[in-house]
Amino acid sequence: MAMLEVRGVSRFFGGLAALTDISFGVEKGEILGLIGPNGAGKTTMFNVVNGFYAPSRGEVYFNQKKISGLKPHRICKMGIARTFQVVKPLQRMSVLDNVIASAFLRVKSRAQAEEIALETIKFTGLLDDQDVISKGLPLGKRKKLEIARALASQPEMILLDESFAGLNPTELDESIGIIRKIKERGITIMIIEHHMKVIMAISDRIVVLSYGQKLAEGTPNEIANNPLVVEAYLGEAESA
Repeated sequence: MAMLEVRGVSRFFGGLAALTDISFGVEKGEILGLIGPNGAGKTTMFNVVNGFYAPSRGEVYFNQKKISGLKPHRICKMGIARTFQVVKPLQRMSVLDNVIASAFLRVKSRAQAEEIALETIKFTGLLDDQDVISKGLPLGKRKKLEIARALASQPEMILLDESFAGLNPTELDESIGIIRKIKERGITIMIIEHHMKVIMAISDRIVVLSYGQKLAEGTPNEIANNPLVVEAYLGEAESA
């Protein structure tokens, strides 16, 4: 039984179908890549999974419990954390205090929250920046802070929305290392990413969306050699 099950999910905005009858599962401990051209419905799918949107049709299950229709804070408390494509830290707070705020989801005392936060920023390579006000961080470190905030909620599963966008090669390598360490901790990952070399390197399986529909699902090798995917997405990236 998959940890996360998306069953026949559709999401409409007025007369526009952003998602149409999409089904897939995410197994415990794996990295599932979610790819597709701009406007394919990837972030909308994340928003349905973590409760920002209720599905217009279909259901989402996490650990065999229906979560579709629940509020984001309840889904987070059940064990699904989430990062955002546009990073929005608490800008007037330090790196450490940003992560402490997330840690309070699981603990009640400042001491416990600070212990979790310090371990988390060390894990994500931000320990030397713990006292830096977050709005002064460069993009690469803000991306790490976004991951650290999600991890501090002690999730079973984390949704990463373009965590590699805008990073230089060194930052890319560092972030790939963090993602692999997250997996080693037993945390399940679903990731949206346009950087194809990254997604092919780290994913166990990939789901491809196109125009709000599931176009393909399989291993990175299967996806890379799928003619429909090449035409709809990979070919577009290569010709860009």
